Formats: sequence, C-alpha cells, structure tokens
Amino acid sequence: MSRLNYLINHLLSERNDLGNITIPDNEQDKFRLYRSLVNIRPAWQADKSFLQAEDEYLTALTTSKGITNIADLTPVENGIYLWQGDITTLRCGAIVNAANSGMTGCWQPCHSCIDNCIHTFAGVRLRYECDRIMQEQGHEEPTGKAKITSAYNLPCDHVIHTVGPVVQGQLTDEHCRLLESSYRSCLELAAQNSIDSIAFCCISTGVFGFPQREAAEIAVRTVREFIRKHAIKVIFNVFKEDDHEYYKELLG
Repeated sequence: MSRLNYLINHLLSERNDLGNITIPDNEQDKFRLYRSLVNIRPAWQADKSFLQAEDEYLTALTTSKGITNIADLTPVENGIYLWQGDITTLRCGAIVNAANSGMTGCWQPCHSCIDNCIHTFAGVRLRYECDRIMQEQGHEEPTGKAKITSAYNLPCDHVIHTVGPVVQGQLTDEHCRLLESSYRSCLELAAQNSIDSIAFCCISTGVFGFPQREAAEIAVRTVREFIRKHAIKVIFNVFKEDDHEYYKELLG
C-alpha cells in the first residue's frame, strides 16, 4: 500500500492539469487511480526511483495473480497450444498485443482492452519504448505489420505489437488478407529474433469488429502453415468462452 501511494503521488506530481485528486483509502480504488494515471501518462522517461518502485509493485502484483509457464501446458497438436486465461500472466518467449495504429497503448483510463492491460502491467517504460520506435518511423503503423519491444514487468520476454484490420459492416477479402498478414508478421518477427514461443490473443475480434469464428480460422491456418517450416511453439490465448469453443473445434 505504501509503495502504491508513492507511485500515485509521483504520477500526480508530474502533472499540473488534473486538479485536486484525493487518493482513496481502499486498495482496489487506489489501483484504479494508479492505472488511470498510467494510462493517460505521456511517453515521458521516468526516473530511477519511480521505476524501481513500479518494478517491485507490478512484479509482486502479477505474481499474486499466478504465473502460467508454457512448459506446464500440454499441446493440442504438434507445436500448438490452446490456453484460456490472462495473457499478462503467461511466461513464454513473446506475447502479442492487438495494438492501434499509434502503437503507444490504450489511452482510455482502465479500459478493458488487451492493449490497455499489457501496457498497464508492463509499466511505463513500454509506452516510452513504443513512442521512440514510432518517432523514428515517422508515421503510424500500417495494418498487418508488427513491431517488437521488451516486456519489462510482464513474465514473458518480449511483446510483439500488431495492428489488425478494423471491420465496419461486411467482412471482405481485404480484411481477411490483412488479418493473415498480422499473424504472419508476428511469427516472422519472432523467428528473426530467435524467439521459441509466442502467444497470440484474438487479434481484431474485440472493438475492431472482426467476426470471431472467421478470425480463428485465419489464425489457425496461418500458424499451421508457418510452423511447418519454423521451430516455434504457438499458444492461442483466449479469454471468452465462445472463442475457446471455436479454437477447440478447429484444433480438434
């Protein structure tokens, strides 16, 4: 609690545009305030004392949730795993983040999207690294491409960020091509960086509107084709029960 108070006070001290904010007494409300401040924090470099406190707090928080190691999972077919759970607690080579084209995380306080969760539990250095990458690139990330970063306070080694297609209205062949490109770009980036395992979330199926069953079909087909020629383990991470059923059917 004292470490969380320190983090909140430090985040508030960086800003002069938030008015008077009272720190709650309840631990759950404290965390929501901390998370909100992190979510809206610009991509500033943080000082060492803050980062040390953040590392200690987030590492302990993730450990308390329980970490799942890929070594403890059983494949459903050669090289492929299906796991239902919180991707931010998964220990493997890399996890995939369904990012937006700005590539610096979700800026909506406490939003439930995976982009928000990954940036929250990785810590503020993830946004800073993403911002440096995007500043050097000089333009938004194209749909279907990917970038790799460190994972910081997540139990995985790396985060691979990809921008999936946004479906508004009827699903088209171009939407499907771009989603396949997102999966392939992540896999190729993992192979280039000698990453031996990668966990995919259900790219584009949330607020981006891609139909879940069709997305799962593309994901499974693309992964199967890739692992025929590359030695990499792939985890399909799902959160919703219906996604779990779609993947069970496809991988059966």
